[in-house]
Amino acid sequence: MSERAPDLPAGASPRLTDVARWIGTWWFRPVLRVHVHHRERVPAAGPVVLVANHSSMVDGPLLFGLLGRRSVFLVKQEMFRGPLGAVLPRIGQLAVRRGVADRKPLVAALDVLRGGGLVGVFPEGTRGSGEVAAAQQGAAWLARTSGAVVLPVVCRGTYRAPGAPRRWRPRVDLWVGEPMAAPAGKGRAELAAATETIRASLAALVTELDEVRSNA
Repeated sequence: MSERAPDLPAGASPRLTDVARWIGTWWFRPVLRVHVHHRERVPAAGPVVLVANHSSMVDGPLLFGLLGRRSVFLVKQEMFRGPLGAVLPRIGQLAVRRGVADRKPLVAALDVLRGGGLVGVFPEGTRGSGEVAAAQQGAAWLARTSGAVVLPVVCRGTYRAPGAPRRWRPRVDLWVGEPMAAPAGKGRAELAAATETIRASLAALVTELDEVRSNA
């Protein structure tokens, strides 16, 4: 049995993960025009909690392929069905049961961070229009507990309003923000404050990217 890579959860295959990442660098090209801004801000090594807005099912796969390093995302349990249910754990993704107090994926994510890995979280908890009007506390807890930096990333152009027609190769922008130090403090109030700081930083990046896109 191959030894576990420290930046991946137990049971994940480093080789399959890297193949999937390579596929992730080109699979979208026939259908999307993707522009990545400030990829150099992604730390090349060390523990990182990536937080991102979420407005489409393609947001996670885009980030997985375009970050430039391995990433472990917290993915809703419903995605782990059929063929994906066999593939996702093998490429390091962690299943999360929404609305349930389930510490197992958080503990696994914490192990990845302590191994110097990158864990991706969509703090809104579900897909929406991507403005980050609310956020849950898991990302702040992971960063505070592990001492990992927080890396905000926003994606625009993947959202399609209900009833809107499909677009031919829409422009999609990924905007990487500046890394932020791990939250300080140990109490619930400090955790809530850190969560709001993360939410506000993402919302500000969305506004910044929207301005860039409007002038493009």
